[in-house]
Amino acid sequence: MKKLLNTLLIIILFSSSFAQNKPNMHTVQPFKIEVPQSVLDDLKTRLQQTRWTDSPENAGWNYGTNTDYLRKLTDYWINQYDWRKHEAKLNEFPQFMVEIDGVKIHFLHIKGKGPNPKPLLLSHGWPDCFYRFYKAIPLLTEQNFDVIIPSIPGFGFSDHVSKNLDGTAEIFYKLMTDVLGYKTFVAAGGDMGTGITKGLANMYPQAVKAIFLTDVGYPDGTEDWSKMSPALQEFGQFIQQWWYSEGAYNMMHSTKPQTLANGLNDSPVGLASWILEKFYTWRFDPAKHDIESSFTKDELLTNITIYWVTQTINSSMRTYLETARATYSGGLKSAQYVSVPTAVAHFPGDGPLPKEWAERMVNVKRYKVFADGGHFAALEKPEIWAKEVSDFFWSDDASK
Repeated sequence: MKKLLNTLLIIILFSSSFAQNKPNMHTVQPFKIEVPQSVLDDLKTRLQQTRWTDSPENAGWNYGTNTDYLRKLTDYWINQYDWRKHEAKLNEFPQFMVEIDGVKIHFLHIKGKGPNPKPLLLSHGWPDCFYRFYKAIPLLTEQNFDVIIPSIPGFGFSDHVSKNLDGTAEIFYKLMTDVLGYKTFVAAGGDMGTGITKGLANMYPQAVKAIFLTDVGYPDGTEDWSKMSPALQEFGQFIQQWWYSEGAYNMMHSTKPQTLANGLNDSPVGLASWILEKFYTWRFDPAKHDIESSFTKDELLTNITIYWVTQTINSSMRTYLETARATYSGGLKSAQYVSVPTAVAHFPGDGPLPKEWAERMVNVKRYKVFADGGHFAALEKPEIWAKEVSDFFWSDDASK
């Protein structure tokens, strides 16, 4: 009889948990990064056999990626960089794989170190990956956040399936609710992660209680600048000039990514060159010192190596094209005004971000301009970035 009562109690408790948490039918598998040695050996061979291009004398970074620096980094990649060390370091974080809507999604899920932790979804961008946040993870768990970092479809260890930003937002929502069982959560992102985070907030405002962004989206050509303030007109002129001088990569990704990807997927030095230039240009360094004033060789190479070993440069770039097509065919929720409480943190290495522009795009509850840091703030200045994230999400502003 006692055994029967215990069995009934377990059934009742399980049924109660089922009704309360609404568990899903998704199968979550633990995941460990284990790159085959043959892939690493092939990488080394390709690096050793690089056919180097010429460059103008004293070119520096004025023509794109600095070839002299790239040669030095490649030598380090061949002779000193230890992927296995960084692979082991990344594997210290709990990682998982789950299939959502036919797409396998890789994600990190690290529990907060306190009672009633707040679930925080972090969305990366391009040309980084989930690795963007690795230094911020312990800072955020100490502030009692459950940290969830998925690899965008087409990036990292997720499937080679490219989605537009709203499509990714839908998958991430299902990850947070159907798979992990959170009823509500907060979200943060930058770059491509901004669009995903805005899409989440607009598509699922009942679940996404507040968001944190390092940019809010940029002009799309539909604006009537004649009706805007002088400050916004100046901002618009800067962005137009930026597109002429810096936006070629975006146009390529948004129109003909396959043309470029055929070369980048075959040459690790070509891949490194395409990615490095953005890490150099989008950081904050008024004196334009060496890129290593912002990122170590190991950090740069770990991010690049993840792209190489997963062969995701093509699918990651196609995300731009899928988003462009969806935009032209009817618009995206990720491009619309966000009503949920939003914090905006502007780091000077990014393009200008006037508060007046931010207020046109999101419901600004907190706006702060920092003196240091750039586009990859979570990697470049993790302490500053993580503190601002925590200060906002634990404040009353995040619930208004």
